[in-house]
Amino acid sequence: MTGKDFVDAERRRATPPTLVADALDAVLAARAAQTGRTALDVVDVGAGTGGFAVRLAALGHHVTVVDPSPDALAAARWRAAELGVTLTAVQGEAGDLAALVGEGVADLVVCHNVLEYVDSPAAAMTAIARVLRAGGAVSVLAANVVAAVLQRALAGRYDEARRLLDPDPAPVPDSAVTEHRRFTLPELTALIEDAGLRAGEAQGIRVFAGLLPGAGADPNAADALRDLEAAAAGYPALRDIAARLHVVAFRGS
Repeated sequence: MTGKDFVDAERRRATPPTLVADALDAVLAARAAQTGRTALDVVDVGAGTGGFAVRLAALGHHVTVVDPSPDALAAARWRAAELGVTLTAVQGEAGDLAALVGEGVADLVVCHNVLEYVDSPAAAMTAIARVLRAGGAVSVLAANVVAAVLQRALAGRYDEARRLLDPDPAPVPDSAVTEHRRFTLPELTALIEDAGLRAGEAQGIRVFAGLLPGAGADPNAADALRDLEAAAAGYPALRDIAARLHVVAFRGS
């Protein structure tokens, strides 16, 4: 399977995360035009089993995956080998990223579903900024607290919804609330800008698929849902209630 075949197969699945893939494609195309290099250096921090990393490697980029889990790294390498591409795997934490891969080495850093779990989101973003080359970009995808509150309120779980609005909620034993951070868009933007990066336009991922139980279950409605998600992704009032917030940010020249 070629890189193009991989991308085409991904698009045929018509899942909302394709919006993120499209945004990365645009960033990489702009960076390639800027640098004159078609094969760019990408670092995927918290890469997990390598879904985005393998896709980018299949498109011809040099991809390093960083994750604290050796099992996740092994799965990413296996996934890459299955497609016939190569990943560089490094075990470690997001906050140590600059020490792990070096400073000023990346054209793109992928930071998806990571800031919710690290010890210090600010330290992680600072490390990412150090890893980027001048003019490089970071793709940040993070859970949205507004969506989590709406989901629980619509399900009648009012105590959980109220608790998520507390700025620093105390852990509740045996709670059904998933214990990880969530962000509003202003919080996420401030985190990025405090690291010295310039935040670009934001988009919402899974506005409706994340809010309505069973959304997307009907294959006959998949195209309509995909088109609706794409239209809503950048519409401010709808973007701000999406399950995930996606921001591409840039390091100045």
